[in-house]
Amino acid sequence: MQYKAEIHVTLKRTVNDPQGLAIRGGLHSLGYETVETVRAGKFIEVWLEAESSEEAERQAEQMSDQLLANPVIEDYTVSVTEASNAI
Repeated sequence: MQYKAEIHVTLKRTVNDPQGLAIRGGLHSLGYETVETVRAGKFIEVWLEAESSEEAERQAEQMSDQLLANPVIEDYTVSVTEASNAI
């Protein structure tokens, strides 16, 4: 069965996020002064074949640990859906 894994990667809270600070500054200059914190990150979509959603999630987490995220400075979350539900 085909699955879509959505992986969201962000810097850990203890790591300075200069891109997030720049975005926050831009939002403030546009009048959104109530914005206190912005954390920027990346979004990765992977389509894969697996026997179950649990197996697809395991594979996506393994991909994230090995390549898609730097475990020293980044955290990630994985969300898996069946391809028929993901389109």
